[in-house]
Amino acid sequence: MHTVEIVLLLLMLGAVSGLAARWLRAVPLPLLQVALGAALSWPDAGLHVRFDPELFLLLFIPPLLFADGWRIPKREFFALRRPILTLALGLVAFTVLGLGWFMHWMIPGLPLTVAFALAAVLSPTDAVAVGAITRRLGMPEQTMHILEGESLLNDASGLVALKFAVAATLTGAFSWAEAGRSFVWIAAGGVAVGAAAGWGFAAARAAITRRIGDDAATQTVLLLLLLPFAAYLLGEHLGVSGILAAVAAGIATNFADLERSEFVDERLQAHGAWAMVESAFNGAIFLLLGLQLPGILVGGLTQGPYVWWELVGYVLAITAALVLLRGLWLVLGVRRALAAARLHGRPAAPPTPRLLAATALAGIRGAITLAGALSVPLLLPDGSPFPARELLIFLSMGVILATLVAGSIGLPLLLRGLPQAAEPPHAREERLARIVACEAAIAALAAADGSAGGDAAGQALREESSGRVARGYRRRIETLEDDTDDGAEGAAEERAARRRGHVIELELRLAGLHAERGALYRLRRAHRINDDTLRALVQEVDLSEVSLRQRLEAARRAVARG
Repeated sequence: MHTVEIVLLLLMLGAVSGLAARWLRAVPLPLLQVALGAALSWPDAGLHVRFDPELFLLLFIPPLLFADGWRIPKREFFALRRPILTLALGLVAFTVLGLGWFMHWMIPGLPLTVAFALAAVLSPTDAVAVGAITRRLGMPEQTMHILEGESLLNDASGLVALKFAVAATLTGAFSWAEAGRSFVWIAAGGVAVGAAAGWGFAAARAAITRRIGDDAATQTVLLLLLLPFAAYLLGEHLGVSGILAAVAAGIATNFADLERSEFVDERLQAHGAWAMVESAFNGAIFLLLGLQLPGILVGGLTQGPYVWWELVGYVLAITAALVLLRGLWLVLGVRRALAAARLHGRPAAPPTPRLLAATALAGIRGAITLAGALSVPLLLPDGSPFPARELLIFLSMGVILATLVAGSIGLPLLLRGLPQAAEPPHAREERLARIVACEAAIAALAAADGSAGGDAAGQALREESSGRVARGYRRRIETLEDDTDDGAEGAAEERAARRRGHVIELELRLAGLHAERGALYRLRRAHRINDDTLRALVQEVDLSEVSLRQRLEAARRAVARG
């Protein structure tokens, strides 16, 4: 099958499986897509797609990690930097050493350097898989932010560990000092390149839109979609982490977006474009995993000195060791954090054992693990085969499948009994932000009344319209709810406004929306709300403004026609 046909088929199957998941709610979408891909490729005459690790990392990973970096709440990300970095760096090193020695002891004939390479492949969690499995299961917000931050950053540390384990296998030499210097250069360089790319794009976009305005929305959104690929390629070209470059570019772009509150069309188009890209690429990744599954598993089970039950036992033992090592690291980290809190006079309640177990089980592996395994070279410098390469790939795929199944089944069971706060912090922030936005709109209406001129009749009409709009905002403050009943009452108000100068009222409503949005952005810049709250509330205001502008243009045309 031609490459273009394969891409189109993957996109179609991703959409179809997403629709099927609406009816098969008991089966998580990633597992459904993996199973569909496996079913398509299982027969000899089925669909067989060669998995190119370099092409895969270039096409699929940068936009998804960029979107995650752009979306993750920055306030929580930086506030939780200590546990995130502890997991992204410390846990990876702990896993490589602990799991590497364990597999070298458990599997006869597996060289230690190859065992470390396999442990490095398995050490990073997968941002796409973690988000797809855990996002809608009711994981506590703080824990979810830590998991997302960890999966964004630990790819670099895992791939650096893989690089040095492979180099040690090829050359028989290893230097801790060289590994440390290389990691600092790759990680710090990737972040610097991505931040420079993100801020450079933001500066160029601001210069263009100052002249053109929101008319350039389609073009700027297209350039935004290409930005993660540019950051990734630039990072790889300079010898640093392209993955971290894509993440850093997303974070930098999000900060720059805080100064673009007035570009409504661009924001709405970007939201729709990223939603489509994430859905399509997520589906393609899990379908590709499924397409590789039969060939790798059947090939591993039918070749080599191991019988099938030994290989299955190795997969289950390695998966259990991963969860146990992760759980041990979490317990030690929690104890250290609680001791530090008591030392500083800020005692905190420890997490429940069930939450710790859920966090340990949430270390799901995905496509990054398979890409790392398949990137291991075929031959040593002397021309002999790389030792145990097929076994390494088989165990990697087996652990991916095992963690996906374990997370999909175990996480809902563990999270089902967790106590939930009466009002989550996110919901409380959103409610208070609505109040502040309404108060800002009322203040803007009062200022507009004070500065308005004209004859007495026009001034009276303006004051009447302003009072009606302000009363609507006050009712929203009293109920702490948005105005969603725009049915017959909204139509009646519009007819009444048309008789009493509805153009003025619609202009005042538009001014109120501008004031609301400005207040929301000020709250975010002051760190009183996070990015999730800002994004949800601004989208409501943007959609209301688009609708209101259409009504205002129609009303002005009606007035012009007399």
